[in-house]
Amino acid sequence: MLSKNDIKHIKSLEHKKFREEKGLFLAEGHKLVSELTGIFRCTLIAATTDWLKGHGSISAERIETVSPDELKRASLLKTPQDVLAIFRIPSDGTDLTTAAKDNLVLALDDVQDPGNLGTIVRIADWFGIKNVFCSKGTADIYNPKAVQATMGAISRVRVQYTDLPRSIQQLPREIPVYGTFLNGEKIYDASLTKNGIIVMGNEGNGIGAELEKSVTKRLFIPNWPEGAATSESLNVAIATAITCSEFRRRDF
Repeated sequence: MLSKNDIKHIKSLEHKKFREEKGLFLAEGHKLVSELTGIFRCTLIAATTDWLKGHGSISAERIETVSPDELKRASLLKTPQDVLAIFRIPSDGTDLTTAAKDNLVLALDDVQDPGNLGTIVRIADWFGIKNVFCSKGTADIYNPKAVQATMGAISRVRVQYTDLPRSIQQLPREIPVYGTFLNGEKIYDASLTKNGIIVMGNEGNGIGAELEKSVTKRLFIPNWPEGAATSESLNVAIATAITCSEFRRRDF
């Protein structure tokens, strides 16, 4: 059973201020909770009797059996599912140079929509990219909408926040920095490496001027047919998927 204070505590995690103060985030739904338990430390699971019967081995600091009505009162979803859980935000991480030395890394410059951010993390997971570095102005990956959009990929992809322009400026010269622009080299013709940093920019403004200075390879995703009147640009998550796909295609 959940008390009024429990419900207040759960709902407070919708706000970044309280997530940061408490070091906690919320996940809802069977797939998310199942994938995150065992990866993140779980402080609370609130679930229906039927769900708990089917997940007898799951562990948490506290497990509460609740009714669908209780879940509805606590949930942030329009259509609540049969389980929600609270997890501790991890504090471990790695530095950008180490992450990009032998592998591809995504760097997000002020991507502000939580849904886009979560989808990009899911894309990174699909293409085997284990680290995503975000600017301070990027949406919070622990926003419930972002967590939901990752579809559990957050359990396999490490997301960190840093002073992105400064971190990239400090990279060794041998680590390539790719960026997507409307005036770069066609990605399908470009020489691409198996390691380095792929920078994706803000939904409306693209890659910021300060960070643009550090990009060593400008890439362009051409429209079709070339020169035709089409949409001005691609959604950042879609552009990320196309870019990552082309990098990985070279390995097949």
